[in-house]
Amino acid sequence: MSARATTRRRHLGATMRKLRARKGMTLEEAGQLVGVSKATVSRYETTEGPVKWLVIDALCRVYGASDAERKAVVALAKDAKQQGWWSSLADHIPETMNLMLTLEDEAVREDHFSCVYVPGLLQTRNYTTALQQANEMRRLPEEVERLVDIRMRRQEILSRPKAPHLWAILDESVIRRVMGSPEIMREQLSHLLAASESGNITLQVLPFSRGAHCAALGSFVILGGAEPSLDVVYVDLHVGSVFMEKEAELDRYRLAFEYLRAQALDIEASRKLISHAKEDMKDAETKP
Repeated sequence: MSARATTRRRHLGATMRKLRARKGMTLEEAGQLVGVSKATVSRYETTEGPVKWLVIDALCRVYGASDAERKAVVALAKDAKQQGWWSSLADHIPETMNLMLTLEDEAVREDHFSCVYVPGLLQTRNYTTALQQANEMRRLPEEVERLVDIRMRRQEILSRPKAPHLWAILDESVIRRVMGSPEIMREQLSHLLAASESGNITLQVLPFSRGAHCAALGSFVILGGAEPSLDVVYVDLHVGSVFMEKEAELDRYRLAFEYLRAQALDIEASRKLISHAKEDMKDAETKP
């Protein structure tokens, strides 16, 4: 393994810690039950050193993991040394985004709430370029192009044979805020309308008329694993990103997403609002 642990290895360690904590078992107790040392169990919960999938399998069994959980974690252990498609670009990607890409690469579903920008998986190239150019950290044109390429490549997960289901709830401000120009926004809104017709994408808009809501403080993503217990929440704080995996945290964001889903317009009404916003952008284009 390279000096820099793969993001899969990091995810594996975090998952093993979570399963043991859920069982209420100490490192020593777990080691005794599967015939390895306390230090070995501890090492498996960090990013250091290789792992043996047979030991991971045995630990999952003593932790009481379900068959689906165990199979998912063992698969992760077998691929612990594997680098994702983005590994060659790691020097240009924040560490938190490395982990996000790994989790997303393995997710079976993604629940997004966005209150500022269109979710990355649904952005057009021009929209992404305008977003990167608006960043307070000025970048060279070639740097912007590289970051845009990464985001476009990331979107390929939506066209896989077994693509994750993406459920996106957009605050109305997302479709009203002009990013780049009215022309770029019209293109982006057209892309959202087309995406909403996909079988693995559900799109809703939370209109201004709904007033205050339970996620007014920021955007978040619930990355769904093979089992709910393997879910992870990603919270975008703009100045940094946070990953949450404790059950209490997961429950809070799941509940928030359910409330938002109930408050948002239904799918057809959301499409109509996006279409109206698109027409408004057309009017803005014609104004002197």
